[in-house]
Amino acid sequence: QVRLVESGGGLVQPGGSLRLSCAASGFTLSSSFMSWYRQAPGKEREWVARISTTGGVTNYADSVKGRFTISRDNAKNTVYLQMNSLKPEDTAVYYCKAVQFGSWGQGTQVTVSS
Repeated sequence: QVRLVESGGGLVQPGGSLRLSCAASGFTLSSSFMSWYRQAPGKEREWVARISTTGGVTNYADSVKGRFTISRDNAKNTVYLQMNSLKPEDTAVYYCKAVQFGSWGQGTQVTVSS
């Protein structure tokens, strides 16, 4: 059973940083491309970033490029999202997802506000 548990969200001031974690179980993480998504209030869920199985290839949405970094530690079955220079428009619930599975975790809330 695929299980994804996101953590690390919180309240941060504009310009601040947060590091999100996604603990994966029930499948072979090292064989899976992984993505982060987010959903802001009243908006559709949007893709944020993707990382290849070994971490050698990463892709980002234009809105976060240069500010967010996706990474992974397959030995720890964990995927990360380092978020720097946060803006109020980054406020959302953040989710991780294995590209080949339809399962979602519960997400972690990120609020950027002064």
